Amino acid sequence: MTRFGQVLTAMVTPFDADGAVNYAVAAQLAQHLASSGTDTLVVCGTTGESPTLTWDEEYQLFQVIKEAVTGQAKVIAGTGSNSTQEAIEATQKAAALGLDGSLQVVPYYNKPPQEGLYEHFRAIAEAVPELPLMLYNIPGRTSQNLLPETVARLAETPNIVAIKEASGSLDQVSQVRQMTPADFDIYSGDDSLTLPLLAIGAQGVVSVASHLVGNQLQQMIQLFKSGQPKAACELHLKLLPLFKILFVTTNPIPVKTALGLQGWDVGSVRLPLVSTDSELAHKLTLVLEVLGLKDSR
Repeated sequence: MTRFGQVLTAMVTPFDADGAVNYAVAAQLAQHLASSGTDTLVVCGTTGESPTLTWDEEYQLFQVIKEAVTGQAKVIAGTGSNSTQEAIEATQKAAALGLDGSLQVVPYYNKPPQEGLYEHFRAIAEAVPELPLMLYNIPGRTSQNLLPETVARLAETPNIVAIKEASGSLDQVSQVRQMTPADFDIYSGDDSLTLPLLAIGAQGVVSVASHLVGNQLQQMIQLFKSGQPKAACELHLKLLPLFKILFVTTNPIPVKTALGLQGWDVGSVRLPLVSTDSELAHKLTLVLEVLGLKDSR
């Protein structure tokens, strides 16, 4: 088992009826996930609606969830930003809370060149040398791709230890694996690509579907790593309809709807995201029923 394990859940942020963060439900959900196949919780990432959370809300979530799962799962804080100084300050505060790592997204909107990306991540790492960092490449959201050559340079920094790769490119992940040390961990950023990425050297997945099928994802990864790729593929194909429907519209709208269908009071999403329509809720219900997940809480 590596530093962060195999199944990392990109955790949703529950809201109450007034749109405030529901810290009590967050703690309950974190405990549930930790007992249902999740090795590490990634808090306040994309799925956690970080763009519409305040830093104060995020720091409180870090503390609440760390307390809830201490001894059961690790906690990675989403403290990335398109401002290097802001990311440094947020990551220093997270480190002071005793968390297990930090997720650092590629700076969005300002489109820095590769050298700017390198200097951005290196500056954060050097400011918090005690905290392991996971890079997060998701060009579909940031408009900039963190290239394998840049990842390889960054992997030489002692506390940059992993990457969440959501470029969707198997060739790119192959190049990252080829150019980085064996102990630099690659995680799939897409549930549907977890199995193919395992074949080219990924360690596991930073998952949305693990809110619902964490144990099954652990099983799939274990089957593959124990030399049973056919059985792993069968499980992958069984779960594929869930992987796909959770991304038919902007994440985390579908997964929050699915959790609500299971009885979790995670609330809605914050504007500018909007709740799902009845048609998608119906389709989600059908997928959950086929997989035996509708009443699994």
